[in-house]
Amino acid sequence: MTELIAQPDVPEIPDKLYFKIGEVSKLLGVEPYVLRYWETVFPSLAPKKSGTGHRLYRRKDVELLLRIKNLLYEKRYTIEGARQWLQEQTRRAHSKPRQESLFPDHPLSDIRRELAAILDLLK
Repeated sequence: MTELIAQPDVPEIPDKLYFKIGEVSKLLGVEPYVLRYWETVFPSLAPKKSGTGHRLYRRKDVELLLRIKNLLYEKRYTIEGARQWLQEQTRRAHSKPRQESLFPDHPLSDIRRELAAILDLLK
């Protein structure tokens, strides 16, 4: 998401729990039917539905939609290219050890490495 933050035209997402499709549509500057279409082609995008069937987007959904819009409209990716890019980013995020990537110079990282080396010696 860092590439989106650096862009001056990215809208500020209000601090709310849920957003209706009309709110998200205005925020992103795309028609609601575009958002509904993106739901069909991007499996990671799945807003909740209210009891009456209205879509309720969470903040993470809106952030994902901003990323999708950036890939399609600004970077000119195809739908398939954007889908693959998002899948790759998700795969990378899940393959990295969280503590290592968040705090690479943290003393616990060194301790963890040393303990792993000791464990290997004991095996």
